Amino acid sequence: MNALTNPAEHNPSPAERGVILIVDDTPDNLALLSDALDEVGYMVLVALDGLSALSRIQRRRPDLILLDAMMPGLDGFETCQRIKADAATTDIPVLFMTALTDSEHVVKGFAAGGIDYVTKPINTEEVLARVASHLRTARTLQTARAASQSPPLTLNDEPAYTTLSARFQLTEREVEVLRWVACGKTNRDIGDILGLSPRTVNKHLEHVYVKLGVETRTAATSVALSAMAERVSGK
Repeated sequence: MNALTNPAEHNPSPAERGVILIVDDTPDNLALLSDALDEVGYMVLVALDGLSALSRIQRRRPDLILLDAMMPGLDGFETCQRIKADAATTDIPVLFMTALTDSEHVVKGFAAGGIDYVTKPINTEEVLARVASHLRTARTLQTARAASQSPPLTLNDEPAYTTLSARFQLTEREVEVLRWVACGKTNRDIGDILGLSPRTVNKHLEHVYVKLGVETRTAATSVALSAMAERVSGK
C-alpha cells in the first residue's frame, strides 16, 4: 500500500505527535488544516504571514512547518530561507503548500530549503500522511545527532559497512552509493567517484530506497545513521 494512503500514517502514536506551525494568509485553509491536525493529536500553531511566522517560531519552536508559498509581503520562499539561515531553526522540516505546480516554483521551494510540498486545494489526508512521515525522519536524524558517541558515516568505517550490508541486505555497491549519499554527493559526483554513469547510480539508489523502506536521500541517510548509532550503543 502506498505510504500516502496508509491509514496508520494518519494516526500517529503519542510519541510521534508534535508541534505543527501552519502559515497561510487564507483563514479557511488555516481552519481546515488546524482541525485535521488537532483531531489526530498534534499541537497546532498558526500564523497569517511570513513575519508573524518568524516571530511565532521564536516564542515556540515547532517540530514541522506547513508554509504557504504565495503570501503578500514576505512570501513563503523568503520566509523559508530565513528559517534555514538561523542555526536554531535550520533543521525544522518545511513543507510548502502551493497551487503553483510548474517545475520552476517546485525547484524554487526546494532551493529555499523546503523538504516537500503539497498542492492546493488541500487534501487533508495527504497532508497528515506527509506530516507523519517527515516528523519520523526528522526525529530519527535528531536521535542520531544526539548520540555523542556515535561516529559519522565515514568511508573508512568497516564495521559500519558490515552493519549496513547485513542489516539491510545491501550489496557492496549499494553500500558505497549510500555512503556517498550520506556525504551529500549528487548522483553525478558519485558516478565520477565510483566510475559509474549517473543513471546507474540512480538505479542503485532506487534499490537502496526499497531495501531501507524510504523514498528520499534524507530518509536513507537518517536510517543509515540510526543503524550506526545503534551499533555503537550496543543495541
